[in-house]
Amino acid sequence: MTTLARDALASIWQHAGLPPEALGGVSLSGSDPVFPSSFAVGAAAQSTIAAAALAACELAHARGTPRQQVAVDMVHAAAECTNWFSLDGEVPELWDPISGLYRCADGHVRIHANFAHHREGALRLLGLDPDVAVRSDAEAALRQWRALDFEDAAAGRGLVVSALRSFAEWDATPQAQALAAQPLFTLERIGDAPPMALPPLSADQRPLSGMRVLDLTRVLAGPVGGKALAAYGADVMLVNSPKLPNIAAIADTSRGKLSTHIDLRTGAGQADLQRLLADAHVFVQGYRPGGLANLGFGPEALARARPGIVAVSLSAYGTKGPWAGRRGFDSLVQTAMGFNQAEGEAFGHAGKPRPLPMQILDEATGFLMAFGAAAALWRQQREGGSWLVRVSLAQTGHWLRSLGRVQLDAQQQALRPDIEPYLVTTPSGFGQLRALRHSALLSRTPAAWTRPSMPPGSHPPVWP
Repeated sequence: MTTLARDALASIWQHAGLPPEALGGVSLSGSDPVFPSSFAVGAAAQSTIAAAALAACELAHARGTPRQQVAVDMVHAAAECTNWFSLDGEVPELWDPISGLYRCADGHVRIHANFAHHREGALRLLGLDPDVAVRSDAEAALRQWRALDFEDAAAGRGLVVSALRSFAEWDATPQAQALAAQPLFTLERIGDAPPMALPPLSADQRPLSGMRVLDLTRVLAGPVGGKALAAYGADVMLVNSPKLPNIAAIADTSRGKLSTHIDLRTGAGQADLQRLLADAHVFVQGYRPGGLANLGFGPEALARARPGIVAVSLSAYGTKGPWAGRRGFDSLVQTAMGFNQAEGEAFGHAGKPRPLPMQILDEATGFLMAFGAAAALWRQQREGGSWLVRVSLAQTGHWLRSLGRVQLDAQQQALRPDIEPYLVTTPSGFGQLRALRHSALLSRTPAAWTRPSMPPGSHPPVWP
């Protein structure tokens, strides 16, 4: 199955237009299954992480340094994609009690309630008081709903809910048909500009040293992508609104980043972001479609303000089809696209949907964002122009499905890899953080997070 990961990496690399000779510097070890799944989650993790690391190194080569070897072990890569961490010895509870899968009158729906406004909205849609309702109340109320009706009603209110589908049911939807016509990611030139003059780079510096990245993302793919760019040496500035909540995983995904508060609803906040943009090389965003464009920070506006910029845009369901504007998270996309139903069937429980063993759509998409940023910077150095990279959780899901299925025996269904060898403990602004080391091993300039993760707003909106 290492051949599968290598073929997947080669396909990603080729689609971005990067030099094929660089692939000779990659070593991939291990094979699926490495976690209990009937999908090639190990190959998905390994190939996207290797792509991100190798693209960073190839950009460094374009900046005048020798190529270096990149090695990725599949078990380590998949373990990294579990996003496991603890703070001061405690593992945070990552799911709100209302989040999860529910039985309806004719099927199932999954509710994502980790943000208070999504939780309250879902409960109010069910006719429940958010201040007193518990999960059993939601279970009783949902038995009166048809699954697709509740999904549509929730989407109409901007909530995040998905009906459970089989692959066949998903494939019959207009959104699935729109996705099938799209590649895993798109990388396009959106404006004219000369090649940017990049800071000098020495052979002993990490490959993205001197690169400045604005990270306007929150859950979970975008922060993973920004964290990868930071591991390869970029100065990553996480930009949060002081008025929006975050999830507990920010303690892990902020490793290596600066973290500032900017309120883009104010003139002062927009001016702060414009000043940061003037010296940025990459602008990454994961807000709802059109959200930042309405504030003057859409891709075309970025290209006018900072010619040569690389913009990376994340969405849930892609830019085409009737769901292009719909919100979504990994767990919901898994449910909608058929993965949970198929995984349950593979484990012999057709009536018991089963999630994938990690949020691999988030994780793989995050590493594709890091890959796309480095690949577009490489193209910018050769061709000039401003560039736009687009990824979505659903496009990654479509790709994961295309990698094929893994046959599991009873012992493999109970796999529980030991992640202890891959854990490190570091101080952070959230407490003592124990989390996964990065799985891409660079032969000359090891990946590292040299800045501790800090709470939002810990740094001023100024580049170092």
